[in-house]
Amino acid sequence: MLSPLPSKRVSRLLTGVACAALSVCAYAVDIVSPGEAIATPRNVILIIGDGMDDQQITIARNYLAGANGRLLLDEMPLRSTAQVVTMENKIGGKPVYVADSANTATTMATGVVTSRGRVSTTAGDNRPILTIVEMAQAAGYKTGIVSTASVTDATPAAFATHISFRLCENPETMLDITYKDIFLGDCLDERVSEGGPGSIAEQLANSGLDVILGGGSKHFAMAAEGGTTSVADIARHNGFQVASTRTELAAASLQQRLLGLFSPGTMPVRLRGENDRTAEAPEPSLLHYVHRYLGEVTLPALMRCEANPAFEDVPSLKEMTDKALAQLSHNNSIGFFLMIESASIDKQAHERKPCGSIGELQQLNEALASALAFAEDYPDTLILVTADHSQAAQIIPNESLFSAYPIPVFTPGKLARITTPEGSVMAVNYATNNFSYGEHTGANVPVFSNATGVSIVPAFIAQRDIFEISRAYLKLQP
Repeated sequence: MLSPLPSKRVSRLLTGVACAALSVCAYAVDIVSPGEAIATPRNVILIIGDGMDDQQITIARNYLAGANGRLLLDEMPLRSTAQVVTMENKIGGKPVYVADSANTATTMATGVVTSRGRVSTTAGDNRPILTIVEMAQAAGYKTGIVSTASVTDATPAAFATHISFRLCENPETMLDITYKDIFLGDCLDERVSEGGPGSIAEQLANSGLDVILGGGSKHFAMAAEGGTTSVADIARHNGFQVASTRTELAAASLQQRLLGLFSPGTMPVRLRGENDRTAEAPEPSLLHYVHRYLGEVTLPALMRCEANPAFEDVPSLKEMTDKALAQLSHNNSIGFFLMIESASIDKQAHERKPCGSIGELQQLNEALASALAFAEDYPDTLILVTADHSQAAQIIPNESLFSAYPIPVFTPGKLARITTPEGSVMAVNYATNNFSYGEHTGANVPVFSNATGVSIVPAFIAQRDIFEISRAYLKLQP
């Protein structure tokens, strides 16, 4: 399973022993050789809602479709569950029960469990791990990544790059990552000058990907290590056309590889709280500090979700998905692998902004609609929708179940009370820590699939099986 570089040839044999070793092996398959035309192109579209657990889906459904409504996700023919596994940063490390996006994306991209912060490298000894993208490219498939985050962020990076620390996104961060005078780390030994692969942006610019769409232009604007040429210009030299606006995205040629960078970092979200409000702490009266059974509490004022003006300046996730599907299917007799990430379900939850997460999950449903429409025309297309990990948001009672008792009962966390289009109040709580940035949680995550996956995806899987299912469907060597 581990390899520093993808093989130039992929064997046609899938032995019974190899099949039996897979945690998921629905059926034996032939293996595709590089450049080999097959009867019908096979495609895998993996859609990742970052932090999209059942709480987030329910919050979005309540707001977007109503308590009795349905999202497109709810109409998928198959629903499964994935167990998320993480480990300490050492060889043979013990389990860690709450993950981050880097290690979980690595698991889905490679089938290997690693430690938090790692991008397709092994825990402890920092070896690069062969990804599904690299395997697909070696077999002649086209490949692409789409994200509403920076394309150098952990989830997209894990499918096409290898580095020990997810924050080493550009040549400067390889040297020193400091936030408010706090040293967070570096990737000195992985610089090109040290024989390493370079930063995530440099690796993407030199990658074999056919489509890269999302945010992160600031990481490509700076000079590559040891020179004056920008990382974006290196990408151009390697055959990428570079788009930076919705108009340029629409006009991009289908004949040439495409790098689209539509914001300096994470792309703007569609929805926000009124005046960009976030969850707020309830305010107990002074008497409550005398004794916890005394006094009263003032809950945060109600809010509605509103359109975020900045969203109008960038292409939507659906627009990027439609372009990626057109690029990858053009003159393609073999097929493709495409990873699509709706990133700010998670990022907005970290900031305790439920409206942002709702709008981002709405974007995921729109991208899913595009994927399902594509699969109608290309029936040998497997669509998988899942999350990398669970997040902090919880729906709690707007009025406590214990409100009849003559004592103040309220959350110790931060609370957003959202007036929904149905006219009810949905209370969304964040209480993982007392820091300015909330944390992930450790629950299983949902997995959805189109009809193609009904006979392939079991009812309960390990997260690493996402890789195995994708690999088997594309008939790639295990």
